[in-house]
Amino acid sequence: MATTRNSADRPLSARSVVASTLLGMRPPRLSTQMIVRSGAIFGIAEGTTRVAVSRMVAAGELVADGDGYRLAGPMLTRQARQDVSRSGPTARWDGTWTMQVVLAEPRDAPDRARLRAAATALRLAPLREGVWARPANLPSGVLPDDEAIVAAQCRAFSGQPEGDPVALAAELWDLEQWTARAVDLRARLKVVGDRLTTGDLDALPDGFVLSAATLRHFQADPLLPAELLPRAWPGDALRADYERYDEAFRAVWSDWYRAQRGRMAGGAPVVRP
Repeated sequence: MATTRNSADRPLSARSVVASTLLGMRPPRLSTQMIVRSGAIFGIAEGTTRVAVSRMVAAGELVADGDGYRLAGPMLTRQARQDVSRSGPTARWDGTWTMQVVLAEPRDAPDRARLRAAATALRLAPLREGVWARPANLPSGVLPDDEAIVAAQCRAFSGQPEGDPVALAAELWDLEQWTARAVDLRARLKVVGDRLTTGDLDALPDGFVLSAATLRHFQADPLLPAELLPRAWPGDALRADYERYDEAFRAVWSDWYRAQRGRMAGGAPVVRP
């Protein structure tokens, strides 16, 4: 089987498989048996997956729910961030930038870590130590938990920077690198997507890894106004490609899921003709 992975992709641990599987579920819940079988797609032993689940429960990332588990705590926040990244919502831009300045108050390491994570999720870039900024083109209220964390530790200012805003955006975000990675992902989505549209169950492992890589890349998209982006910015094209790809992936994954449920119930597995 040809691989679709490259050095930029992270290896999937048992925890990564459990998290990624549940992050893609609506609602984000599966039975214990199905979680274990999801790990088996990657050759992960049942015991290893169960240990990962136990550790995620202890960390507050999962909670028991009947005969299975569902996402909780920070994992629900992660799912919300992933959904926003995938849809890429923006608002009309009038040229204003927002700046968040950290308050001159004592903060412990966990508070600082929470601020970094929240500011990153809100697509703020570090202008200097304690100062975060971005164009004011994102709608408010989309990630309320992250907005509350930033509001609690920072004071907000609005204005327009002196000089060229296009140059400032290029300084704050590596737009060339994001573009190059997006072009690579689009090509790989086409290759694996073609396999998935034929109902190839063997494409699931590669498809799973590629889906996770694409969703991570969406989270690195600064969601800048069109006026500040390079020509031929591939953000919209990558999202359109991923929607088509995800439809094919979910169809094959559903066939696999039904087949596993059939085996668990002792019935005949259901597969795509």
